[in-house]
Amino acid sequence: MEKILIIDDESFICENVERILGDEGYSVCSAASGSEAHEVVLANDVDLALLDLNLGTENGIDVLKSLKEIDPDLLVIIITGYGSVESAVDALKLGAFHYMKKPFKADALRVIVKLALQTQTLRREVRNLKRADGFLPGRFPMIGTSSAFEEVISQVREIARIPSSTVLITGESGTGKELVARGIHELSDRKESAFVGINCASLPTNLLESELFGHEKGAFTNATSRKPGLFEEAHLGTIFLDEIGEMDMAMQAKLLRVLQERTIRRVGGLKDIAIDVRVIAATNRNLQDKISTGSFREDLFYRLNVFPIHIPPLRERTDDIPALAAYFLDYFSRAFGRTFSEVSIEAAELMKQYAWPGNIRELRNVIERICIMKNGPALLSEHLPPEILGISTTSLPAIARTGTKPMVTFQFDTGLEEAVADFEKGIISQALRQTKGNVLQTASILKIPRGTLRYKMDKYDL
Repeated sequence: MEKILIIDDESFICENVERILGDEGYSVCSAASGSEAHEVVLANDVDLALLDLNLGTENGIDVLKSLKEIDPDLLVIIITGYGSVESAVDALKLGAFHYMKKPFKADALRVIVKLALQTQTLRREVRNLKRADGFLPGRFPMIGTSSAFEEVISQVREIARIPSSTVLITGESGTGKELVARGIHELSDRKESAFVGINCASLPTNLLESELFGHEKGAFTNATSRKPGLFEEAHLGTIFLDEIGEMDMAMQAKLLRVLQERTIRRVGGLKDIAIDVRVIAATNRNLQDKISTGSFREDLFYRLNVFPIHIPPLRERTDDIPALAAYFLDYFSRAFGRTFSEVSIEAAELMKQYAWPGNIRELRNVIERICIMKNGPALLSEHLPPEILGISTTSLPAIARTGTKPMVTFQFDTGLEEAVADFEKGIISQALRQTKGNVLQTASILKIPRGTLRYKMDKYDL
């Protein structure tokens, strides 16, 4: 329920506005002076304030400035008489949302208050989107038809039906843990509220606490105003705690309390704030090992591990690689103005044989790099980097690496044709050894068709 504060020294105005807005379902309180208003804002989460510029001996502009110092996100509607419209315009320049001239009609008040609260909601959503985009640039859908990934999708659908259960997602770096977390959020009843994510390894402990739980004005140096934390931003939605295994023991204890009590307390705050949020944590570490070494709390592990989801690495779901590659190829081809329209069968097979230690993130980066440097219509095996072709470029003959003409020595009594054949046989033999006899990879690094390679292998009895 949105909380609205009326700041006016005329009691009948406060009573009238409280009645009008109370009938609309808002929580309404009032203050007769700037000092009273300060106390209310410091002690409560006020969404909107209605401020009379004429507060007896107090200057309403000064009250506006001080309220904005306490809570920069507070929306303020100015109430003014005809004689102080100029002051109301000055208030708008200082960040007031709107102004209303006395006397005002009830319908006009309802409309302006509704617009102000909608604006507040949109601001929060934009802030959450900006934070999410900074956290994970380039969000992509979950793609995969392999049996291993279908099991993950099934688990996502099941847990999405239960909007409050905590989830722990495990898997190697780059497997798409945040995408799975987003999938849970989007399929749940919480989808209309915020999805807020943070990498717990990205901030030192003192900053992480402030980021998660918020802080009050003056809580520490440079805390010049109140700042809500991510748990508050995620109220009624989902908070995603990535790299939870990197959180230090002190923060683990505070997080455990939040999970147990479903309340948070801002840094420097004196009251607990109730939250309704689903917590999804993720890690690429083995938390059981960290428990055994004393670097992760066992009680926190069991609080997080209510519904575990393990995402298999890409090398265990190779059937998904062609579809993922095709998706990224289409995405980056459009982004960079390329004409790629398909992944060749040879390139897809080579990608399926590669181990992908960086998982989907590495695949995405490879396709992006190809789209920057090459053009279509098809992504060919020759476009792939050496590591996917299964070779070390330093171990190839110079002619295979650079195309430069090597210095060749041979016996003149053998003749040019035989010398060339011996040299060609040597290059093919070395490439086959490097790829452990993989004909497709060998043809790719030598940049010849597979049929030609097979012909030459038969010719030279390789």
